[in-house]
Amino acid sequence: MKKILITGGAGFIGINSAKYFLDKGWMVFVLDNFSRAGSEKNIAWLKKDQASKNLKIIRADIRYDLKILEKLISQVGTVLHLAAQTAVTTSFKNPREDFEINALGTFNILEVIRESKNKPIIVFSSTNKVYGGMEDVGVKKIGDRYQYQDLPYGVAEDRILDFHSPYGCSNGTADQYVRDYARMYGLRTVVFRQSCIYGPHQFGIEDQGWVAWFIIATLLGKPLTIYGDGKQTRDVLFVDDLNDAYWLVIKNIKETSGQIYNIGGGYKNQLSLLELIGLLEGFLKRKIEYKFDQWRPGDQPIFVADIRKAKKDFNWQPKVSVNQGVKKIFKWVNENKGLFR
Repeated sequence: MKKILITGGAGFIGINSAKYFLDKGWMVFVLDNFSRAGSEKNIAWLKKDQASKNLKIIRADIRYDLKILEKLISQVGTVLHLAAQTAVTTSFKNPREDFEINALGTFNILEVIRESKNKPIIVFSSTNKVYGGMEDVGVKKIGDRYQYQDLPYGVAEDRILDFHSPYGCSNGTADQYVRDYARMYGLRTVVFRQSCIYGPHQFGIEDQGWVAWFIIATLLGKPLTIYGDGKQTRDVLFVDDLNDAYWLVIKNIKETSGQIYNIGGGYKNQLSLLELIGLLEGFLKRKIEYKFDQWRPGDQPIFVADIRKAKKDFNWQPKVSVNQGVKKIFKWVNENKGLFR
């Protein structure tokens, strides 16, 4: 039986990934410190799964619990490293904690893998924020969204790095360590610079997970604020498509080891804040009230990932359209309002 350790496995992406690999017949070790809202509820849901006999839950922290990491890593063939501080705004408030979780925590995992006998694969969930504000790239407004002037497919992996914000710095540090441990020590590492991921079990808040947050706020009657002009645009990726990418990159590790991939919805799955509100108004058959506030530091007017390298190297591309994906998470939130109260 194949075995995988998912750090941050009780979070939004982690819980979906755990379910995905359980359904494929894998033994899944979920490691989490359960600091995020919704993580206990996610695990309670996962334990009801028929395949949960192959699930083990470990409460631990990647910053401190090295002995636990050593024991777990010695038992698995793959580490899916998702444990992270995930909000730019939080990194401004507490940059030391952000660094310790994202940079030091990742370094700890790499070192345990380097010193292990079995040398498992590590797939690291990085972020598009490592490219910074990209102020040199031409941007134009078209209707309710921003678009690149000269990047029809979006941003490719050879784009210059520019770590912007403490969050960008901590993730960028981890990103480059993961890459370099493949070059220097021969570890089988893969970096995913992920764009905007969304889907069920996402307890989005105002600071992070904007697609989920807009839906939660709308359905529960919470105040909704748009920071900036609302035309900020992202390539959004439904979480099921992301898990397909994780699986395919592991399956094709001979080709993908040591590589970095931009992973998002690509140019076909772009969505602005105002366009999401328009979609939700269509579902609800009513107008949604919201107010505007100042732009947040480090908020790119647009980020769209060029995902052609992933298609070329391991034959991956998104299957779930924006309309399909937003309908799915809207339905999930609507049927689980009690989880957010």
